[in-house]
Amino acid sequence: METKKRNNKRLHLRNYHNKGYNFTELCEVYPELKEFVFINNFGTETIDFANYEAVKAINTALLFKYYNITFWDFPSDNLCPPIPGRVDYIHYLNDLLKSSGIKKNISILDIGTGASCIYPLLGNAEYGWQFVGTDIDKKSLDRANKILKKNDLTNFIELKQQANSSQILKGILDEKDRFSAVMCNPPFYRSQQEAMEANARKLEGLGSRNDSKTRNFSGKQQELWYKGGEKAFVHTYLYESSMFKTQCFWYTTLVSKKENAQSMYDSLTKLGATEIKTIPMHQGNKITRVIAWTFLSDKEQKEWNK
Repeated sequence: METKKRNNKRLHLRNYHNKGYNFTELCEVYPELKEFVFINNFGTETIDFANYEAVKAINTALLFKYYNITFWDFPSDNLCPPIPGRVDYIHYLNDLLKSSGIKKNISILDIGTGASCIYPLLGNAEYGWQFVGTDIDKKSLDRANKILKKNDLTNFIELKQQANSSQILKGILDEKDRFSAVMCNPPFYRSQQEAMEANARKLEGLGSRNDSKTRNFSGKQQELWYKGGEKAFVHTYLYESSMFKTQCFWYTTLVSKKENAQSMYDSLTKLGATEIKTIPMHQGNKITRVIAWTFLSDKEQKEWNK
């Protein structure tokens, strides 16, 4: 099978997927991908990225090929995360930790880990980090736990259910907890209708080869929408982070909308954050960012690293 590669130099320098996909190698490690691969009008091997099953197959193949995963499965109504973009967050978070002198015994709290458990899987594979992953959905955690057991990762990744859907850190963190960083990929939409409209626009942009029922990402309510949308979620998150100022060195979150980032800066300043950073991320035509903040003083930061 002749393989064509697409170039995507905007990903992090340590991202395996900067040069696109080698479909021959991916099909070798995950043969189920073969049925979705075709040659497009430009003579390039690709898949239909508007097809949920094809998207799930290629991301499974990437995990098998690059991240020491041998089992990764979850229901089709769960979000299927794109590995190249998800691992970018991991690499940029690693840069942030290194710049703060945090290089060993790294533990990460992942808010909204989902059925795919994707950030803990990638963070452990790339850097050997320990994780606690949280979610409000018990079924998603059960699926994630099955993935951990099948891959012998239960000693490295712990899962906790958030019992109160209106809370993010409360009910999870206590005064004894200590995390190098918290990471979060918040729900972007305000409602199911808004999420469906966004998916329809995405499918149109992809030039779907299938019928109108095609979905390329799926996703449950807690994964895609939240009352008040991304802005409401992240402001709840940053407010709760101010209640646990010394439990975590860095709090971080993905933020899709630039205007939400500015409102976070204003609120974090009022809440007493000692440092706030914006880390830009470019993935193809998509531009997003990681917002990171800490409440630790210079003295506390130095003591953390002892």
